[in-house]
Amino acid sequence: MAGTDPANANEEPPTGGFSRWRWWKRWFGRRSERAAAKYIRKLGYRLLAANVSDREGELDLLALDGQTLVIVEVRSTSSDRDDAINQTAASVDLRKQRKITEATSRFLARRRLLGKIAVRYDVLVIAWPEHAREPTVRHIPHAFESTGRFQFFT
Repeated sequence: MAGTDPANANEEPPTGGFSRWRWWKRWFGRRSERAAAKYIRKLGYRLLAANVSDREGELDLLALDGQTLVIVEVRSTSSDRDDAINQTAASVDLRKQRKITEATSRFLARRRLLGKIAVRYDVLVIAWPEHAREPTVRHIPHAFESTGRFQFFT
């Protein structure tokens, strides 16, 4: 699997230092991506890779659901309120969708899979209520269609 290993969602947060906020955000994001990978596996998807990146963008998780390549965008929030979860999901706006679509196209082109595999875009919102060891997960399958120059249909 390329990128980071999404195995341990219970890692302790970093403490102290000048760049504490930046480290906390990075830690929180990694923790959420590990929880998302665990959730994807529980659904029966085959996790292929995490944090696949090139110079122009990154794909959070790549998984197979049957014969469909699922590109999973992971978003996280520290609140499990519905409005916070909805707002977090809505942060995958048209601009972000375009970036994800273009990164997917580059990924498929590098592997000579462009036009040969069905692609679906899902969004997972990982909500961590205060003091919770396990998150609340909201899965939005088929969250958006390909946008921009590259179109894929499932």
